[in-house]
Amino acid sequence: MSDLTVPLALLGVAVVLAVLVHGRWQASRLQPRQPADVMRPRPSTTRPGDLDDSPLAPLETLSVPAADDPVLAERPGAMTADGAEPRLEATGAARDPGRLDAAIDAIATLSVDVLISGEAAVAHLPPTRRAGSKPFRIEGLNADTGEFEAIRPGQRYSEFQAGVQLANRLGAINEIEYSEFVQKVQDFCDSIGAMPDFPDMLEAVERARALDGFASDHDAQLGAHLRARSASWSVAYIQQHAARHGFVPGMVPGRLVLPAAEPGAPPVLVLSFDPQAALAESPQQAAVRDVVLSFDVPQTAREAEPFLAWQASAQALALGMDAAVVDDRGQPITPDGFRSIGEDLQQLYDALDERELRAGSLVARRLFS
Repeated sequence: MSDLTVPLALLGVAVVLAVLVHGRWQASRLQPRQPADVMRPRPSTTRPGDLDDSPLAPLETLSVPAADDPVLAERPGAMTADGAEPRLEATGAARDPGRLDAAIDAIATLSVDVLISGEAAVAHLPPTRRAGSKPFRIEGLNADTGEFEAIRPGQRYSEFQAGVQLANRLGAINEIEYSEFVQKVQDFCDSIGAMPDFPDMLEAVERARALDGFASDHDAQLGAHLRARSASWSVAYIQQHAARHGFVPGMVPGRLVLPAAEPGAPPVLVLSFDPQAALAESPQQAAVRDVVLSFDVPQTAREAEPFLAWQASAQALALGMDAAVVDDRGQPITPDGFRSIGEDLQQLYDALDERELRAGSLVARRLFS
């Protein structure tokens, strides 16, 4: 054996070991991060009110397009797979959808000559409460309380009213939808002996278009992407970090929500990711590199400070998960840009208030749904 044999053999062993170590390191990098067993999720101690006016950290700072940017102003206008109108999940007990409101409803008066029992009225209500893509509602004037309410058995009613929503995120009501509303309400009136007085169809459609125009100009759903800087995340890893800041599972796979304080209200924030990862046979092995943190402006009350909660959650999640916070184009936004968005948002809130469509109110939730 020559003098070089032993060194060459040792060198070969070292090279093989280095390749194996590098391979293991590469494999570990490709594996999604898993939750820490020793760390239990706990509610965040950071509240929106704890933020101050000091400059934001230079690390990728949360932001979104300006209010006149189509990305911000775009109305969702999407429909679910079964063709139904999309709904924001509520967190808490189910709530009454709210009384008819002349601000967004075309309301017909239904007069009767005698008191009608709640049982009789309920028995003849239309089987569906939609005219095309627009919801409608029939209410009764309670003979005892003198207030209009959802019709209930055990009560007596001296008058009724029916109203169809003039607009929602699917657009303004059209002539066909209005005619369907009239027909369904007419059938109800024929059954209980009521005489209807409907608003003029052309006037209702004109009102609907004007309302839809305002809503289109003052709608916003703000979202920011959290993108993994290095290793991807497992579903459990995302859930663990989100739970520390108050998020709970939503109604559909791939959604975590920050519940509202008001029972039955839409969530303050939504954290969403690829639903296929949540539905995978082994979610702990499904790799996720991008989650979206968002909130629906008209659906969420200004008093809940969703914008500040959005900022705080994005920064905390980005720090904990080693993520960059970017816009839809993958570009980080400067602190000045973020503050500018906050100012634009206040103007949007003010415009909704002036139109008596206060963000988070039942009437606003109905219109922007």
